[in-house]
This record gives sequence, structure tokens and C-alpha cells, in this order.
Amino acid sequence: MSRVLIAMSGGVDSSVAAYLMTQRGHECAGVTMRLYESQGNSSSQTYIEDAKAVCGQLGIPHHTIDLTDAFARAVIDSFVQAYTNGTTPNPCVDCNRSIKFGALLQKATELGYDLVVTGHYARVSWDESAGRYLLKRGLDRDKDQSYVLYTLTQEQLSHIAFPLGELTKEQVRAIACEQGFITANKQESQDICFVPDGDYARFIHEYASYQPQPGPIVDSCGTVLGEHKGIIGFTIGQRKGIGLWSKNPLYVNRIDASSNSVVVGESDSLYSNATIIEDINLILYESLQGPLEATARHRYRQAEKRVIVYQLDDNTLKVEFEQPQKALTPGQALVIYQGDTVVGGGRITAD
Repeated sequence: MSRVLIAMSGGVDSSVAAYLMTQRGHECAGVTMRLYESQGNSSSQTYIEDAKAVCGQLGIPHHTIDLTDAFARAVIDSFVQAYTNGTTPNPCVDCNRSIKFGALLQKATELGYDLVVTGHYARVSWDESAGRYLLKRGLDRDKDQSYVLYTLTQEQLSHIAFPLGELTKEQVRAIACEQGFITANKQESQDICFVPDGDYARFIHEYASYQPQPGPIVDSCGTVLGEHKGIIGFTIGQRKGIGLWSKNPLYVNRIDASSNSVVVGESDSLYSNATIIEDINLILYESLQGPLEATARHRYRQAEKRVIVYQLDDNTLKVEFEQPQKALTPGQALVIYQGDTVVGGGRITAD
């Protein structure tokens, strides 16, 4: 019997993950991480109370751990820095790497727990022939979260369990309803937890006292077409809200923080045959010994595309696409797969 610490967000997925682990006979405890508090927002305390109620029903202890400082440093500060540098961050990836499977896993180990369990829709398995832990997609393709978990290391994977990986969302809700959990019908949040209204520019201004600076909107030749009010209001592939009139639609195809400029062009300017990713993490292999045929996606809910991957150094991969891809966005994650197994991934770099 293992000692298991379940990360409980106060939602239906983590509630059912906790239930499943208790049913397997483990010594379980729930923990809710306090990550971010905004003025006038009481939702964090509501989630804590809901998680505590589920733990009460399951007869397991519940703890709250304050990780607000670590979350601010590793996730929010990184988010702000990315936007002000002209790239588009993925805070869920940063949170998984630094908080859920970083700070929380470290705390769990210090307290003598064998496993940290979350409600992610993904699977972990041990490959005896390779001598490596593997990260696989969740069986529910519509809910699969392997994309935001590509940073997991072999050491982390050895202390993690994802009991929902074999289930569909419908099955999870059915279990929660059968158990009468208060979280059974709670809707999922689709927003970044610390920017619930989606207004990134406002958040960055208020959080970091950042003052956007006007600058030029230019074409690929550097011809000035207009003026923007600040680069943090733009992302690659954006069409609406650019503030220019043109006979043919214009899209943002590059953001140059060094010159405080936004580069626009017609739709064909958005397509690329290849990209470089850095800050890589490989799971299936320790390193790539030659060109690797695989599939990849450069957005969370995107269909995978056929690629050939080359390792340039310990921290860098080159990814060539079979077909040109639209809006490869610096700062976003590109995750590589072979079948259901995550090869690894990294962050798309600026040109």
C-alpha cells in the first residue's frame, strides 16, 4: 500500500481521482494548493471548501498548502515577461513543471508520500525494454492533457499517477454523481486562473505596473502601415483588432520587441515548413540519435501533423513539417508524439 497525496482543485476530476485511489487501498490524503488571490475574488476559498467536503466524504485528511509566492515567481512573472518580450506564453505548462510536479511533488516527498496524484487525463507506464517511464495520451482524446505535461522528467514520472487516464469525461462525471460529490456537476474553467476575464493586457498593466508603448505596424519590408498601442495586445496569426484597413486581410506574423514593432502580412506569410524548439524535454528517448519520424502539435487542441525531428544539441530540436503550418507562435509549446506516446517537446523560438 502506497502513501498517496492527491492534488485536489475542488473540481470533479480531482475528486474522482481521489475516490479511485482510495478504492485501490492506498493511504490517501488530499491537498489543495493556494496559488493566486485577487482582490474581491473568493473562488479560491470556495474550491478549497469543496475539496475538503469531498475528502470528508472519502474519510481522508485534507490539507491546504500556500504556494502563492512560488506560483507568482514561476508562472505569473514568466507570463508577464513573455508577453512584454513579444512571445505568447503557456502558463499551464509552467504551472505543471514548477508547481504541481515541482514544488508540490517536493513537498510530498519530504512528508513521506510515495505518489502525487492529479486529475489529468493522461497515462504513465513503465517500459521494461527501454528502462524508462513513458507518458501517454489519455484514452479520451477530447480531454487528453498530455500536451501540457511534456516537461515531466523520469524522476517525476516515477512518483506520479493519473487514474483518470483510462476513463472518459462522461465516466468520471458518472462516478462523481454516484458518490454524491458536491463537485459532480461543476463546470470546468476554460480560462487562465489568474486572468479569468481573458484581458491579458489589463492584467499585465495592473500586476506589473507595465505601461504599453505605442509603436509602428509594418509590413515585411519595414514599410510603416500604422501605429499600435502596445505589443502585448497582439499574437501571431491575429487578424481582428489590428487597426488597419487593407484590400486583402492582414495578419500578425511577427512581433519584434527590440524595435517595439508589429509585423503584418497576408495569410501566406503565416505559413512555415519548419521551426526550432528550445528548452526541450525528452521522455521516450534520452536523446535522438538521428532523424525521427513522428507527429507533432503546436497548439493544445490541434490535430497532430507529420514531422521529422532532428536534435541539434542538448537543448534544441529542429522540427520539419510534411505540410506547411500556420502561425507557429514563439513561446508556445510544440509536443512530439509517436503513436500514443509523448516523445517530448519544447518552446517554439522567435526567428
